[in-house]
Amino acid sequence: MKLAVTGKGGVGKTTLSAVLSHLFAKEGRKVIAVDADPDANLAQALGVKPSELDNIKPISEMADLIEERTGARPGSSAKVFRINPKVDDIPEEFGYKVNGVTLLIMGKSKSAGAGCYCPENIFLKRLLKHLVLERDEVVIVDMEAGIEHLTRGTSEAVDAMIVVVEPGKRSAQTAHAVKLMAAEMGIKNIFVVANKVRGQDDIEFISKELSDMNILGHIKLDTSLMDADLHGEPPFANESAALESIKQIKAALHRFVPAL
Repeated sequence: MKLAVTGKGGVGKTTLSAVLSHLFAKEGRKVIAVDADPDANLAQALGVKPSELDNIKPISEMADLIEERTGARPGSSAKVFRINPKVDDIPEEFGYKVNGVTLLIMGKSKSAGAGCYCPENIFLKRLLKHLVLERDEVVIVDMEAGIEHLTRGTSEAVDAMIVVVEPGKRSAQTAHAVKLMAAEMGIKNIFVVANKVRGQDDIEFISKELSDMNILGHIKLDTSLMDADLHGEPPFANESAALESIKQIKAALHRFVPAL
């Protein structure tokens, strides 16, 4: 019951993550929604009021906590620290409860690709590994465009990765790149959700460009989602064509991945 949602910026992966989290919670499932995108806005999509946003502190900015658990302060030059810190209490102690979902915002971390082996990176990776490997809840991770947050052991335990695309060559190119990386990391179930679809021509374009990938479904371009965002409402606040499409996508996901 672990899902990772990714895609090029602006395609709607946060909307999909939020609505799926909401739908699983409505079933009575315990849900942890993880915002692992540095450009974090999953909180708003889940229905957190603007006045409450400042009360949600990203995990990577909890310097005292990270120092307590790893033995080294973020940004310090410490060469020795714990690489397996305690994290099992983080969702309960530091998660933000909203509409039946526990939200965790990971926050920005230093690039592992730049050779950083620092306390905050270690802590975030250990937390994500714990959420995916050791928790019983439904865990939905809203990721940036790629799978850099996932280590090999963590990625192999993800039940499905969903790549959100929109009609366009760049978005399709990102999907192919993510598929290649995900396959190399051992993720077996990789799916596509097409968003902002205007009609049959867009469906045919995506089917042709991504003919080698499993397409879970299509979400029509829906101005009601933009209206909801303008009014600070979550995308599931009102019935809409997009919401109905995501319900069908969730049902398709159940068929493809019986474990869900």
